[in-house]
Amino acid sequence: MEFKLLNGVKTFAPNSRMDLMSHAFKHHSILVAVNAEKILHATDQSRSIINRNLGYPDGAGAVWALHKKGFKETVKIPGCELWLDIVKNYYKSKTFYLVGGKSDVISETVSRLESDFPGIQIVKYRDGYIKSDTEKKELIRDIKQRKPDVVFVAMGSPKQELLMEEMQEEHKAVYQGLGGSFDVYTGSVKRAPNWWVKRNLEWAYRLINQPSRIKRQIHLVRFAILLQLNKL
Repeated sequence: MEFKLLNGVKTFAPNSRMDLMSHAFKHHSILVAVNAEKILHATDQSRSIINRNLGYPDGAGAVWALHKKGFKETVKIPGCELWLDIVKNYYKSKTFYLVGGKSDVISETVSRLESDFPGIQIVKYRDGYIKSDTEKKELIRDIKQRKPDVVFVAMGSPKQELLMEEMQEEHKAVYQGLGGSFDVYTGSVKRAPNWWVKRNLEWAYRLINQPSRIKRQIHLVRFAILLQLNKL
């Protein structure tokens, strides 16, 4: 699977979700979502984290950039959908470990997964509130002992990516950072309706419902201009 540097951010260009998932399992990758904001506002730290791992086009901006760079078949793969694609395609043969969210949210997430995917093997789960270095080491030790095939970590960037890298050093698996995806899955946070998502207008839906996001959306205009000028 090919990739392109966008403002120094190594962004892979999958032609399908299965293309991305197969690559991740083959290489025991850490999956990191890449969108316009991450490309435009990349720092030395954020670039380094993404470039060490498997950055995939989570947002329409990243897809537009890859299309402009010649990867016309690249598809958008929202992270809040990708983890469920992984579950759907591999739950009969792989084991899972979940970390993140509030205690009630992670519990509800596991209950719903067990209902939606009968027979899924979730070896363990816990909330995302790791209060000490000792607690973190215990978590990593537990993952090393249980040896899950897939680990989902929902804690927000870059915290989740840095933790996954520490986990990866002790146990090779497919890892994905999920941010607030458990909240979306359980309905605690509402995602844009399908009509908006399918037309790449999720950003507009969010803006309508959260006008305070206008400052962030202005940056997307700058992103589009820089892209047209081939400065990304």
